[in-house]
Amino acid sequence: MLVEILIRLAIIVSGMLVVATALVLRSDNRLGSWAAYRDRFEETLPYGVLLGIILVANKIARDIGPELSWIIGFHITETLYRIDGLLLWPLNPSNPPQVVTFLQSHATPGMTMYFSYAYVYGYVFMLIFPFVAYFVLNPPEPLRRTIVAYAANYLIGVTCYVIFVAQGPRNRIPGEVRGLMYEADSFAAYQFLTSSINANVNVFPSLHTSLAVTVALLAWTTREEYPLWFVISTVLAASVVFATMYLGIHWAADVLAGIALAWVSVRIGKRYEDRPPRLDSIRRRYERAMPARG
Repeated sequence: MLVEILIRLAIIVSGMLVVATALVLRSDNRLGSWAAYRDRFEETLPYGVLLGIILVANKIARDIGPELSWIIGFHITETLYRIDGLLLWPLNPSNPPQVVTFLQSHATPGMTMYFSYAYVYGYVFMLIFPFVAYFVLNPPEPLRRTIVAYAANYLIGVTCYVIFVAQGPRNRIPGEVRGLMYEADSFAAYQFLTSSINANVNVFPSLHTSLAVTVALLAWTTREEYPLWFVISTVLAASVVFATMYLGIHWAADVLAGIALAWVSVRIGKRYEDRPPRLDSIRRRYERAMPARG
């Protein structure tokens, strides 16, 4: 079942990448020779290694994190629940609705299908396409910036997953919030994929939100080179952010924290776009901080 889901995901996302490449990439922005592509690979390799290390650490942390969280983590589900109920207070001060239940009260089959596609296929497409677009782009900084920003998202996000124990709306108020995506026949099987990737106590912050917004913020920095990509990424990012709440997966507070994480991650990406963080520089700082031994 899982293999079939991954094959379907790969086929659909690959088609989206082909179409986007044809529409977005312009010949005047691309590197001019194979030697230039080889140099680009060598230039960005340290950044790629950094991201790879963090992704491996992320997988390990996601495997052991939930058990560790129950021991040392802060349980914030009720806090997120209360915040979610306060955000729409002006609509009904005497009995304010939860953001998630309010959104689902306006659900339609068409909306559910659209936001399910955005949450699954649009999200994966958004994560991959910047590597294609920025690898061939003449200045190297956007690709470096993207890799570091992704790494920061995963590093900070998974750290928060260990520190905070938080269940999503579908688990906290199952009688009021529905798993709309999994009720659709074409997406019911995707519950196997999501459950194999993440635990149900890892909702704060929303990494779907933070990474989608990160892509849109990065697209803003290259809006002159890729104006159409900025428009596409903004629409998709907004769709993914909305989908996380509409589908009953995240609280509004998770989304707000995800947006903040995206901003921080992009700032970190810009800081290190000219030089990757180096382990030897950390070692040197440590040695300078230690008192000299006689």
